[in-house]
Amino acid sequence: MTRKTLPLSSNFSTSNFSAVVASLSGPALDTFPGPVLLLGVDGAVVAANAWATGLAAEIQDNAEFLAVARLAARENTTTRHQAEIPAPDGGGMMLLDLVLLPTHEGQGVLILGHDKTLEANLRTALVDSRQRYKDLVEISSDFVWECDAEGKFVFVSGKGVLGYQAEGLIGGDSRSFLAEPLEPDRVSPFQTHVPVEQMELWLRRADGHLACVVTAATPLFGADGSWLGARGICRDITGEREREAVMANARNRDRLLSRIVRVINGEIEPENVLATAAIALTRSVPESGCQIFRLDPQRQGGTSGYPSDNAFFNAAHAGNIGGDAAVQPVLVSFQAGGAQVEITAGEWQILAAATRFERVMNGCVCLWRRTDHARWLDDERILVAAIADHLGLAIAKVAKHAMILNLSRTDGLTGLLNRRAFMEDLKHHYPRFRREQKPAALMYVDLDNFKLVNDSHGHLRGDEALIRVKDLLVGVTRATDLVARLGGDEFALWLDGADASVAQERARVLLERGAVLRDYSGSDDRPLQMSIGIAAYDPSQPESLEELVARADAAMYAVKRTGKGQFQIAPPAQTPLAS
Repeated sequence: MTRKTLPLSSNFSTSNFSAVVASLSGPALDTFPGPVLLLGVDGAVVAANAWATGLAAEIQDNAEFLAVARLAARENTTTRHQAEIPAPDGGGMMLLDLVLLPTHEGQGVLILGHDKTLEANLRTALVDSRQRYKDLVEISSDFVWECDAEGKFVFVSGKGVLGYQAEGLIGGDSRSFLAEPLEPDRVSPFQTHVPVEQMELWLRRADGHLACVVTAATPLFGADGSWLGARGICRDITGEREREAVMANARNRDRLLSRIVRVINGEIEPENVLATAAIALTRSVPESGCQIFRLDPQRQGGTSGYPSDNAFFNAAHAGNIGGDAAVQPVLVSFQAGGAQVEITAGEWQILAAATRFERVMNGCVCLWRRTDHARWLDDERILVAAIADHLGLAIAKVAKHAMILNLSRTDGLTGLLNRRAFMEDLKHHYPRFRREQKPAALMYVDLDNFKLVNDSHGHLRGDEALIRVKDLLVGVTRATDLVARLGGDEFALWLDGADASVAQERARVLLERGAVLRDYSGSDDRPLQMSIGIAAYDPSQPESLEELVARADAAMYAVKRTGKGQFQIAPPAQTPLAS
């Protein structure tokens, strides 16, 4: 039995109670709404109602309680106890509030019980409910708040708000808590007059950073209907929004990358692939221009393992870009083995990444943007790095195509244009000279006694002689001229913008330098030398390319018939060639 002794009020009269008890009959005890026991001075149960059965058993087995009851009877003192006994219906335990009243002249104690079970259970349930609500609120939200009619905090949950101490916010204006003023059509949940659910807000943390919260709020009204303020809860979802932003940016990068790669792969002409890629990348990155560089295979891989100076050449560009001086530091960085470069040069900011194929750098891609525009974003850096991987493959394909094309257009031994390529380029140049009324000259060069070199010294020596001839021809031409090996020991030169006098001077220099070919001769009396035929193009004469070629060829054979080792200029167009 659990009990608590409480003295009763002095208003109770022991003599009056004793008189009432003496007059009680059995039915009166049975009608009392709770346990009633009458104990004798010896502690024996004199009378009891049906409710007191369990209480009587508890009393008889509790010597301490019986001692308290005898003391109450002897000293004529009314006391109060609490007891927990089994319920009569077997449905658990009952909590009783017991009043011990001494009878007449201390002959016994009347015990009256009041069932407190329901009241105790309700009190326990209320405490549990409050604790459960408190726990759920703390779990489901980051903070709980309440604001008055002026929008000032009057309550904030104990653990504080976004780095602020709770007590520091009390009395503070909720409007200063917002990251920025709300739009006119939106009402702050801290000052709402209507219920708010799942409203997202950007608040300012104590450290100055922004936080996104989702809030639910309800308005508070007085008994007279006046608005008193609002209370609600907020949950910090900044991490969720940041993760969503990262995923959205990743999806956007993948979409842009897929589109650019699709455009690159969809380009049929290999020589247009890089230009198409530059345009696609410029359109995908706002306010930018694009420039794609290739590495010159002839200058790739110096003794240091990195490309030599000026190894990069502009392969394609689109949009607004800066000049060579601005991009030079980027190229220098890549020459030193850099992977990604970001610099500011004057009015330009440049973001660049090296392109690679099979782990070997073969170029780079540069994005240009003016410094008064937005700075580069992390997503743009990632996109450029990703597109560089694809451009590395595209550049490799372009380089391979260029190599194949070059092989199909050049002579395998000397590297000069072959006959087909030479004639195609002539057809391309010829109409321009006619339009611009510029002179030009075509030179046909044939080696004398070359067969004897092969017969006497072998084909290897003959190949060396042909390469030496190539060097002599290139030595008397400019970058705008065309030099070709037509086949065997026949060569041709197209002198861009040269008239007859210039062509003659070139022929004289060529014959003088050609004296070195005697070292390859098969015999002293039949030296290796050159016979040259020249046909000057006069833009004032209506001559076709085929007629010009025929005049140069005829002039060359005229030299071979008249002594070899010389040059001859073909008569002007429409004039018969002298024998």
